[in-house]
Amino acid sequence: MSDEKKEIQAGARAWKEGTLGRVIEKRPERKESFEASSGFEVERLYSPVDQAGQPYMQKVGFPGEYPFTRGVQPTMFRGRFWTMRQYAGFGTAQETNKRFRYLLDQGQTGLSVAFDLPTQMGYDPDHPMSRGEVGKVGVSIASIEDMRKLFDQIPLGKVSVSMTINATAAVLLAMYIAVAEEQGVEPAGLRGTIQNDLLKEYVARGAYIFPPRPSLRVTTDIFSFCQEKLPKFNTISISGYHIREAGSTAAQEVAFTLGHGVAYVQAAIDAGLEVDAFAGRLSFFFGCHNNFLEEVAKFRAARRLWARIMKERFGAKKDKSCSLRFHTQTCGVTLMAQQPENNIVRVAMQALAAVLGGTQSLHTNSRDEALSLPTEDSVRIALRTQQVIAHESGVADTVDPLGGSYAVEAMTDAIEQEAEKLIAKIDEIGGAVRAIEEGFMQRAIGDSSYEYQKQVEAGEQVIVGLNKFQIEEKLNYKILKVSQEVERQGVEKIRALRQKRNQSKADETLQAVVSRAKDGNNLMPAILEAVRAECTTGEIADALREVFGTYQEN
Repeated sequence: MSDEKKEIQAGARAWKEGTLGRVIEKRPERKESFEASSGFEVERLYSPVDQAGQPYMQKVGFPGEYPFTRGVQPTMFRGRFWTMRQYAGFGTAQETNKRFRYLLDQGQTGLSVAFDLPTQMGYDPDHPMSRGEVGKVGVSIASIEDMRKLFDQIPLGKVSVSMTINATAAVLLAMYIAVAEEQGVEPAGLRGTIQNDLLKEYVARGAYIFPPRPSLRVTTDIFSFCQEKLPKFNTISISGYHIREAGSTAAQEVAFTLGHGVAYVQAAIDAGLEVDAFAGRLSFFFGCHNNFLEEVAKFRAARRLWARIMKERFGAKKDKSCSLRFHTQTCGVTLMAQQPENNIVRVAMQALAAVLGGTQSLHTNSRDEALSLPTEDSVRIALRTQQVIAHESGVADTVDPLGGSYAVEAMTDAIEQEAEKLIAKIDEIGGAVRAIEEGFMQRAIGDSSYEYQKQVEAGEQVIVGLNKFQIEEKLNYKILKVSQEVERQGVEKIRALRQKRNQSKADETLQAVVSRAKDGNNLMPAILEAVRAECTTGEIADALREVFGTYQEN
């Protein structure tokens, strides 16, 4: 080792030990030691000594090159900004269409659809299970008629669309394809993403219909169909966001999300697909929490770990198959009803972390989402937050500007190592599906959530406005409320649809869905024909329930 390097390392050790530089007085309001949510200790100082013996550039690499620690594109945001994709959906298809067009007028560059619970769970508006929920947490889409109205005057050949739908993903994708064809857009010209991630529903969210194994079959049918018909469309958005919202640590979010990714890849290979034929259209979806540096490191660790999994475990040969592309949403669980204007600051910090972490698209939450669905004013502020970061901050002018930071690189290593241990545990149990059936991930998330809540209640984790810096306040925000008229109109529309359609054609296509579910052939062509015959979301879901059954958690 050269004398110069020895001097640098000696100096770094001296800084870490507090024997060099001015003495910093301890501030009584700060803790002696700090720990990230993933469990590793946050050092007072990071330095070159932490990288001793590590071939730095070999490990971290360059942007756009394996293992993609520094980003999936060599130019990243110097080439073009991330897609600003605000999640929206409420009430009727017409109301959501109006919100979409408003956001596009304000400079949004992609659409993201939120569906109501009946649509997610495969129930039509007139089903008893839908009462009180139609249009409440998303838009109600019960038939191709609704999908037409949702995208009225929106050119689907030019705008990429993300749809957050899982159990009924095949149905909503079919409706989307059919409406695009009516606009004159061939399936091969469609760009966007369908979430289609059922495994995380069993772990963190609960919006499932069928048992895990039939659900995996539907997912891989979508992979196969899109590989042939929709080559530009992302066939899945493997979601860590809901895992983080349920209370996981950053490392658990990475591990469980990638663990689910492993299960999807293996299921597709088992179904006869070549890994390099479909892996390039896999995408991911992460949350972004409040710990700024940890979140930046989390994204970098996830990219590097996934690249190694794809290359070493599955033998992927194409770089695109190994590159983890992801959408980010700022974490709704961090938003407070108390002093909701503080949420603008929280969202801005989280959005900046996502950008510095190399996200491909971004949704910024609105200030009032702890209170209600966001108003137009609130979604505009949320979108403007992204636009200010893009156009005014300068952080998009260079690729991976925090790369090489001693702190960020060390945190990246720590999260990667912890996530690897958890993935190994999932493998030991027998894979993600078996781990779900045994409740391993659910228990781990529950334990982390409980520990975090204890820290908040003890005041060890400060939440501004909630457990510190409180004020007496009077809520003066406009609250967006969905009228009960939406449900009444939905019931009327679905009954009128059944009266006017060709019922024998509808029955014939539904029976074809049942037959394909039984014989193992790809479901998508039959579902597409059922959608064109004006079969409803609930009817197609019922046809699949007839064969696959439903899932009840133990």
